[in-house]
Amino acid sequence: MQLQNLVINDINPLNITDKISDLQMLFNQLTYSHIPIQKDGVYMGCISETDAHCFDGAKIIGDCNYTIEGFFVRPTTNWLDVLEAFAQNDSNIMPVLDKNNLYLGYYELNDIMHLFNETPFFSEPGGILIVEKGIHDYSFSEISQIVESNDAKLMGAFISKMDSDLVRITLKIGNASLNEIIQTFRRYSYNIVSGHEDDSYIESLRERSQYLDKYLNM
Repeated sequence: MQLQNLVINDINPLNITDKISDLQMLFNQLTYSHIPIQKDGVYMGCISETDAHCFDGAKIIGDCNYTIEGFFVRPTTNWLDVLEAFAQNDSNIMPVLDKNNLYLGYYELNDIMHLFNETPFFSEPGGILIVEKGIHDYSFSEISQIVESNDAKLMGAFISKMDSDLVRITLKIGNASLNEIIQTFRRYSYNIVSGHEDDSYIESLRERSQYLDKYLNM
C-alpha cells in the first residue's frame, strides 16, 4: 500500500513559543487528539488535548514541553507499523517525517483504517473464526495446515488477544464452510471462541441438551 498519497499537510506545527491558549483554541476547532509542536522549524513531538487543557492559557508551550510526546513515522513505514504507532500512542493523528526529520504532514487514523478495511481480510467474502490455544502450543504453520487440509483458503490471521497462558487468533477463511474446519481445530485441541451458525457440533449439543431437558421434565 502506498501511504504517501495520504499525507495531509493542512496543519502547521505550533511553535514552542506560542501560547497554550493558541493550542487550546486549535483543539477546540479540530477533532484531533494531538497537535504537532516544533522549535525553530524542527519537529519536537505532539501535545495531547488532555494535557493542553490542564495548563494556564497564558503560558507558552515551552513551559510545558515535558508533556511533548515525540512519536512519528516515516513515509516508508509499513502500514501495519503505522497502525501500531497509532495504537501505542493512543492518537488519531500521526506526524510523518522524512529521512532528514523534516515534518511533511500527518496521517489521519480514519484514512489508514479505511485502507485496512479494503484489504481482502475484510472486503472478500468468507467466514471469521476465532480459536484459542495455550501460548506455547499453537503455531501459524499448524493453523494454516488445518485450514488448507479442508480445501479452504486462509485469507488472513492475527493474534487478537494474548495473556500469560492463552493466545487467541482471529482467522478469515474463504471458499469453504467452517463446520469441518471447526471440527479439525477441535481435534488439534484448539478451543473455538467464536460462535457460528454452521457449527453442527455446537448445534448438536444444543439439540441433545434440549431433548434431555424434555426427557427429565416428562
